[in-house]
Amino acid sequence: MIITIDGPAGTGKSTVARAVAQRLGYDFLDTGAMYRAVGLEVLRRQTELTDARQIAFIAQHCRIEFQWDQAPPQVLLNGEPVGHLLRSAEATNAASYVAVVPAVRELMVQQQQQIGRQRLHLVSEGRDQGSVVFPEAALKIYLDATPQERARRRVAQLRARGEVVDAQEILNQIMARDQRDSARATGPLMVPAGAQVIDTTPLTEQQVIDLIVQKAQALRR
Repeated sequence: MIITIDGPAGTGKSTVARAVAQRLGYDFLDTGAMYRAVGLEVLRRQTELTDARQIAFIAQHCRIEFQWDQAPPQVLLNGEPVGHLLRSAEATNAASYVAVVPAVRELMVQQQQQIGRQRLHLVSEGRDQGSVVFPEAALKIYLDATPQERARRRVAQLRARGEVVDAQEILNQIMARDQRDSARATGPLMVPAGAQVIDTTPLTEQQVIDLIVQKAQALRR
C-alpha cells in the first residue's frame, strides 16, 4: 500500500507522515527533504536561486539517498548525513526555488517512483505525490490550514531549535511559496483526484495522525 500526504508548506505533513508510517510499520518518504537537499547543495555552491539552468545541473550531479534501516530514514547528500541541516530557514527557502525548475521536478519524480517500486509499503509526503508521483495510491490525503496557522507553527518550530525568526517574514515566505507552488507549470500544488482533504487548523497533530491511521486501517481490513 502507498499512502500519499500532500499539502502546502507548514501543514505538518512531514511530522504527520512520519508518525503514520511508524504506527503502520511502513517506510516514510520525505520528498521535501529531497528538494531541500538540492537546495542545500545550491547554497553550498553559492549559485543564484533564480539560475534554473545551473540548479538543474546541480540536481543532476548530486546524489540523494535514504538510509532505510533508520527511523525516520536518514537523508544523505553525496554520502553525507544532512538531515539536521535540511529544516533551516535557508534550506527551506532554497527548496522553494529548486522545486519550480521543471528539470529538477522530473528528476525527483523519477527517483521517488523508483523508491515506490522498491519499498513494499510507503507513506510519501509532498506537494505532488497523489497527483503526479503516485496517482494510483490506495489512500490520498491532502492536509490544509490557514496561512496564519501554518506560519505560527513554523515560527514555533524554528524558535524551538533556537533560531531567531520574524513571524511576519515567515508568513510572507509561506504565502509566496504557496503562490510559486500553485502556479508552477510542472507538478503544481493541487488537491489530487480522489484525495481526502483534512483541514488541520482546528486539530492537534495527534488528532490528524489518528484520523489518517484509522482511514488506512479501514482500507487494509
